[in-house]
Amino acid sequence: MPFVTGSFSGKITQQSALPLTDEPNHNLSIGEVTGTQKSDDPLWNDATITYWAITDLIDGEGSQRGYYNNVHGDKGHEWGTFEGKVTGGGTTVEGTWKITAGDGEFRGVTGSGNFKTMRKSETGIEATWDGNYELARTQSA
Repeated sequence: MPFVTGSFSGKITQQSALPLTDEPNHNLSIGEVTGTQKSDDPLWNDATITYWAITDLIDGEGSQRGYYNNVHGDKGHEWGTFEGKVTGGGTTVEGTWKITAGDGEFRGVTGSGNFKTMRKSETGIEATWDGNYELARTQSA
């Protein structure tokens, strides 16, 4: 399985938060982030990522999980899930991602890895990630 690394600068395009009343400083939020991938791997370089996250925080710490979609131009797209731990008053998320499916050249792709996101501004996210993947045509060869 090839090892791949990458990064992207993302923008929060939608966000909504709900303060919960079960305990002090408990917030639940949902958001959408989009960006363009940068990677030495040509299959991932310039892919457009969109992800949707649900974040559950108490005093700025907690968990985040969600779904992502990577569009690789005319080669197709792959999508999956992620989950992570939120720290730093809600500014950093570190966790894991997993490909669940794909289409086009990515039909049958498998893969997983790690990621880290950091909130840099009110709407700005910086992310780094790494992991392994295998295309279906490689698996059957």
